[in-house]
Amino acid sequence: MRRRDERARLPLRKSLLGRLLTVSALVASCSVAATAWLAVQTTSGAIRQEQGQNLSADAEIYNTLLGYAATHPGWEGVDGTVRKLAGKSQRRIVLTTQDKRPLFDSADDANGTSEGSSAAPLPPQASAVVDPLSVDTVLVPDTASAGADRVDPRAVGPFLLPAQERTLLRKASADSAECLGTAGIAADIVESPSGRSRVQFVSSETDRSMETKCLTSYASGPTPTEKKALRALNQLTDACLKRQGRTGVKLNLDLSWDRGFGTGGTDTGISAELPTTGLTKEEADAQQRAAEQKAVEEKAALARATKERGTDDGRLPPAHSSKHDRAIAACVGSARREQLTSYVAAPALLFIDSTDAAAGVPGFDLSPANTARIAGVTALVLALTVGASVIAGARLVRPLHALTGAAQRMRDGMDSAPVPVGSDNEIGRLAAAFNDMAAHRARLEEQRKVMVSDVAHELRTPLSNIRGWLEAAQDGLAEPDPAFVSSLHEEAVQLQHIVNDLQDLGAADVGALRLHLEPVRVDDLLGQVAAAHQGLAETAGVTLAVSATPPDAPRPPLLDADPVRLRQAMSNLVSNAVRHTPSGGLVTLRSYVTGSGDEVAVEVSDTGSGIPADDVPHVFDRFWRAEKSRNRSTGGSGLGLAIVLKLAEAHGGTASVVSTEGQGSVFTLWLPVTRDEAASTEPGPGEPPGQP
Repeated sequence: MRRRDERARLPLRKSLLGRLLTVSALVASCSVAATAWLAVQTTSGAIRQEQGQNLSADAEIYNTLLGYAATHPGWEGVDGTVRKLAGKSQRRIVLTTQDKRPLFDSADDANGTSEGSSAAPLPPQASAVVDPLSVDTVLVPDTASAGADRVDPRAVGPFLLPAQERTLLRKASADSAECLGTAGIAADIVESPSGRSRVQFVSSETDRSMETKCLTSYASGPTPTEKKALRALNQLTDACLKRQGRTGVKLNLDLSWDRGFGTGGTDTGISAELPTTGLTKEEADAQQRAAEQKAVEEKAALARATKERGTDDGRLPPAHSSKHDRAIAACVGSARREQLTSYVAAPALLFIDSTDAAAGVPGFDLSPANTARIAGVTALVLALTVGASVIAGARLVRPLHALTGAAQRMRDGMDSAPVPVGSDNEIGRLAAAFNDMAAHRARLEEQRKVMVSDVAHELRTPLSNIRGWLEAAQDGLAEPDPAFVSSLHEEAVQLQHIVNDLQDLGAADVGALRLHLEPVRVDDLLGQVAAAHQGLAETAGVTLAVSATPPDAPRPPLLDADPVRLRQAMSNLVSNAVRHTPSGGLVTLRSYVTGSGDEVAVEVSDTGSGIPADDVPHVFDRFWRAEKSRNRSTGGSGLGLAIVLKLAEAHGGTASVVSTEGQGSVFTLWLPVTRDEAASTEPGPGEPPGQP
């Protein structure tokens, strides 16, 4: 069987590929980490900036629409406001009912149709709910001043003052501000969403006496519109408290209430009356009668409340608990929402989405600091990459330079010293393979020189003999008789034999050895070779026999081979065996199928002198002979076994030898069997496999 000497593959951690992968992974990791860090730093800032801008724009859109809803009973005229906001923010704004029926879409044109080929779908979740009675204090933090009820301050409903009342209140506030200005107190006039004017101090450090004097002199109580609205709100609040089994309260204009009652049975929360200055006599009389009627009603309510509390002596009744105050606050909030419901727009879902033009990724400009940071990190990564590449490249190129120098010295015909072999990796194995190649080349060169010398010696002997006989005949020293001619013919045949052997070897070396393949029965071929050499064996006193195939072994199959070339190889082996077997010895030929069934072995064994162990590896070398004197009586030209090996290799096989000095040798041809031929040799049921 042929043996293949294959070195184990290197583990990845020791191989050059593994090291290059490690360096590449390290450089890539550094690059990715640096890139990710830069991307996070720069993008985070851009995203925060973008989110801040979007949040600011969303808050503006929400606050504007919230103001519209607080001052309009419906959404019928909101289209102009929405279009203005959409144009300013470059975003799509959609209002729908709470069940997502569209109210208005800024993407629709003036005729109500979609500007695109089809209406874009709404986002899965609304950006906010526009409800002036329940304000989102996150989007509009200023509305937190409206109180815990989260009602938009702009939703005033029936508290919205007409122009005449606004004018009177503004005049009263202006007089108070003028009075304060005379006293050196800076004050401004501000107007609430309902239209009520009030004085606002510029500084909190004021003269309290002058402040009280000016504000009291020009005090402005609730207007008729406010009184009417406040009475309605008070009724709704009392109804809510009554449902809870609680007593009613009296609300002030700022929606506060009194937790107790003042001395004399007067309510401490009652505001001053609205001045009648500038009113007609009829209006003034009407207001006076309304004030008197209100006073009567308040006194009757006070009496009822006092009786219910069990105190009729005018003493201050006990204060209510904190739970009572919380119940009042809750009822005031619900009453206020109930009162404002018909004055404000119904709650609507607000969807804010990017338009087609703004659907792309928002761009941003790098700041000088970010630019410098990117440049610095890039330079650092580049320096690390170059440094790692230089180190890895130097370690890789150093042994390659040594190999290049050795190869150049070999090219120039100089003896090349072995290249140092480093670690066991690809470069180390390359250096070891180069050293083996250099040693093999040196051996081949030595063999070439020896072969030239041997060829010259082998050709010189017959040529010298032929020349000597011819010169002797020419000088009349030899008679050209039949013995003379026979001697010349023998030398010519020997010369022709050497030339033919050299020609066969040359053809085999270049792959030009012609084979005429045909089915060949190996055991028949062995019989023919034995018969052809029987005379030579008898002359040498050697027994030549063919070993028969055992009955229980399969017969060797037909081989697809060149019978002439196979006989030539077997003849070389048989003649060599007979030559080196002493008289009385035995030369045996046999063939068998190997245990694997894929080869046929053809053996030529002898009981001759054998081959020394040191010479066994060289028996198939050209012109190699165990007897160094090259005496023709003890050996041939030294080409026979080399031709045997080449002929076996030409048939896809090989040749081997096993020899013991003093006991004999066994030469074996290993010839491959095709699949069809191997199938024909499979033993039947009960038959043993082929002989190993």
